[in-house]
Amino acid sequence: MEQMHFDVVIIGAGIAGSSIAACLAPERRVALLERESQPGYHSTGRSAALFSETYGNFVVRALSRASRDFLFDPPQGFSEYPLVSARGALHIAREDQKAELEKFLSTPDIAAHAEVMTADRVRELCPILRGDYAIGGVLESQARDVDVHGLHQGYLSRIRAAGGRLFTDAEITGLERTTRGWSVHTRLGMFEAPVVVNAAGAWADEIAKLAGLAPIGIVPHRRTAVIVDAPEGTDIANMPLTIDIGESFYFKPEAGKILLSPADETPSPPCDAQPENMDVAIAIDRVQSATTLEISRVPRKWAGLRSFAPDRSLVIGFDPAGEGFFWLAGQGGYGIQTAPAASRTAAALVCGHPMPEDVAAGGVTAHMISPQRFLRG
Repeated sequence: MEQMHFDVVIIGAGIAGSSIAACLAPERRVALLERESQPGYHSTGRSAALFSETYGNFVVRALSRASRDFLFDPPQGFSEYPLVSARGALHIAREDQKAELEKFLSTPDIAAHAEVMTADRVRELCPILRGDYAIGGVLESQARDVDVHGLHQGYLSRIRAAGGRLFTDAEITGLERTTRGWSVHTRLGMFEAPVVVNAAGAWADEIAKLAGLAPIGIVPHRRTAVIVDAPEGTDIANMPLTIDIGESFYFKPEAGKILLSPADETPSPPCDAQPENMDVAIAIDRVQSATTLEISRVPRKWAGLRSFAPDRSLVIGFDPAGEGFFWLAGQGGYGIQTAPAASRTAAALVCGHPMPEDVAAGGVTAHMISPQRFLRG
């Protein structure tokens, strides 16, 4: 079997693996391994991503803010087209959800990026909403749609330009620690490197087990998305993403139609996720109860996996029990919008450098994201 030697082997070529590979390739010999025939087949390729500075917990919000400059103004030559486009995010509340709306606004860094909307203003922003549904809402006007494909391809191009190598159809069949580092067994051959980065998404715990390390407890959750027809005669082009304050559904314009989701989080084994008919029906029922939409057909539906660590923060750092085994996992539904800052942070830690200044200034410490926070016994 062919043996190939690198400084860093990265497992998983989704947005997490490709972004850290792009950061490391100028300084290290990097191999990026993908089990599928194309990178980003699973979660990355199925993400209807939105950049939001009010989404997620404290760590996620801080990493998102540190990613803003890159997404809004990418480096010269990174992408032929802008990576973000205007959208906005409108959180709406019924009368019985008033307390949830107030709690949402009680967090200072959320309130700083949000504007309270009256019921009338909510209906103006979202013309398909039923007139008596919402008592008000909160608008994050700076939320943006993200061109996931453009971002992912930009990172892959950077890897190639810096001399990094991408290997597809490279499913991991074995992983062992040797005197020279790690040996990664694949169907393409054996890859050796002092450092292995576990960026395997839903399969992250499975990769750790192959390495003889304890899993962290990262659990994939299925999220369903449905495309339906937009109502005739209603201009939805500038309608913001509209989300129930309890996060039981959301919808937004998508290429002249409407994307909607029941915001489901069904625990799932790592797999090629497929939508369940019940989840599609729930999505339609919830959105129809809040809007004037009359949905008679579903042109497209799909599902993806969002993988969370127990505390729903990203996991970035070396495993304390496995020298040279580095975690970049647990991105949940935040992997796209945090990728620029998370990858810079991960690359710095791999190379033994301090945390990036802007990430540290946002209040994120190495311990907050380290796998050591899950130490057991």
